Amino acid sequence: MKNKRVRLSAIVLVLICGLLLGLSSDFLPTNANAASSSAIKEQIEQLEKEQAELEDKLDDLRDQQDENASEIRAIMDQKNVIDQQIGLLYTQISNINEQISAYSVLIADKQEELDDAEKRLKELNEKHKERIRAMEENGELSYWSVLFEANSFSDFLDRLTMMEEIAAADSRRMKEIREAALEVEAAKAELTAERDELKVAKDELAATQAELEEKAAKAQELLEELLAKGEEYEALMEELEEEQEAMTDELANKKVEYDEAKYREHMATAPKPTQPAGNGNGGTPTKDELGKTWVIPCDYTMVTSPFGWRIHPISGVEKFHNGVDLWCMGIYGKPIYATREGVVSYTGWYGSGGWTVMIDHLDGFKSIYMHMTNFIVSEGDFVTAGQVIGYVGDSGGTTGPHLHFELRYNGAAVNPMNYIG
Repeated sequence: MKNKRVRLSAIVLVLICGLLLGLSSDFLPTNANAASSSAIKEQIEQLEKEQAELEDKLDDLRDQQDENASEIRAIMDQKNVIDQQIGLLYTQISNINEQISAYSVLIADKQEELDDAEKRLKELNEKHKERIRAMEENGELSYWSVLFEANSFSDFLDRLTMMEEIAAADSRRMKEIREAALEVEAAKAELTAERDELKVAKDELAATQAELEEKAAKAQELLEELLAKGEEYEALMEELEEEQEAMTDELANKKVEYDEAKYREHMATAPKPTQPAGNGNGGTPTKDELGKTWVIPCDYTMVTSPFGWRIHPISGVEKFHNGVDLWCMGIYGKPIYATREGVVSYTGWYGSGGWTVMIDHLDGFKSIYMHMTNFIVSEGDFVTAGQVIGYVGDSGGTTGPHLHFELRYNGAAVNPMNYIG
């Protein structure tokens, strides 16, 4: 039985070693023709240069678009003023037309008065002639003959007085009628002159209105040109933004490709995983103060840098340490375990954190594992507590192979040792 256990242990050990030794090839791209990270970096730099040039074009186009919009607003304001002036002139012309019509009515009234005066004058002349004819019944009768036919001096005086009174009355009436006619004629002439002045003013306003309408038409034409130009800018902007979006996607893909190339090159030179060693506590379940179960994320021997303020070992600057550094006796390739079940929310290069995996435990907690030599899970994967997700390394800014382990609750860093310690 003892020999069987030994043989079984040996087989398990061989399988573990084989698994660990094969990780660098099983979970990495094996395309022999894959571009190097330096070549991809040159492509990224070229894309970034083109992206910057495209952004400059977009900025220039935005400036032109803003300038065009300003011109449109200025032309619209100018056209609004012209339209208001045209409306005012139209009102003035309408008022003048009404005044001209009123003057025409007044002139017609004066013409009627004048015609009536002329008619009365004509009738008076006719009556005067009739009286003269009445006094000349027996033929031609002169003024003097009427007087000399008097029978006596008294009759002569009577006749003379009658003739004078008739003549005076006729003269008064004709004078009054002529004076009235002259007054009417003068009033008519004055009204006609005023009406003619209004017609001149109307013609001047109409000419000004025509000029303004011509200006309004030109402003409308310019406005339509600017609006058409604005549509061209919009179309060109949309085209450039689509190009920019495509370039952004291409750049993002290139960065992913660059990370993969860096990862591939890193794994080509990184120390090979070895058989786990240490105190053997990696993957061991433990409970926090509330009784919730956590898994120790790796087989570590000590905490070399605790949670809280510290002097950074590389920069020498005091800063807050959001996690704990778990030292694994300087051995590469120790398994890293998911501390609890959850969904992998991030895998990739994380700046000075190197190759990193983040797991969302879907209850406000998120665990973060940094400085891996490589990882064997992908974003979106569901992992169980204690599942191997990667291996201890020294990628990123480190002084040696270890696991930087963080826990965050609702986005705020908490001390991991309160849960796994």
